[in-house]
Amino acid sequence: MRLQVKGRSLELLQGDITELDTDGIVNAANAQLILGAGVAGAIRTKGGPSIQEECNKIGPIRVGQAAITGAGSLKAKYVIHAVGPRMGEGDEDQKLLSATLSALRLADQHGLKSIALPAISTGIFGFPVERCARIMLGAAIDYLRGDTGLDRVVFCLFGHESYSAFQLALKELAPIE
Repeated sequence: MRLQVKGRSLELLQGDITELDTDGIVNAANAQLILGAGVAGAIRTKGGPSIQEECNKIGPIRVGQAAITGAGSLKAKYVIHAVGPRMGEGDEDQKLLSATLSALRLADQHGLKSIALPAISTGIFGFPVERCARIMLGAAIDYLRGDTGLDRVVFCLFGHESYSAFQLALKELAPIE
């Protein structure tokens, strides 16, 4: 599913974010920037130890922030580590919005033209995927309407449930004719 925003592309894909050939991919990170399970584990396994080594020099960072490293042996050139909220910690919606915008801004600051994001905080952090979809897609659409060098923003979703939630949210936020 694809949406055009001011000549830029916002896409939904179902699959493995580590296989995408975008300039950068986003890791749903923890504040310590330890590449554990889920998206982070796949990035660590496929990208190699250099990513964790760079993270060790940067972390920890706060919830809502993002940091950038090289991508090791991944197809992408960079990994942007965005720290989303854990459900129940308070002010989760604003923290997820901040993490999303921090990732997009870092991509711009480093001259990336394309970026892929997962459904941040919906795994072990317990954030409801439908709520995540509305927040992250809304942030990306607004960001693409502004002054950005990004040409392509991809939401790469693991599993049918996440993909369906993002698809429904995108149809609600930006009806496609």
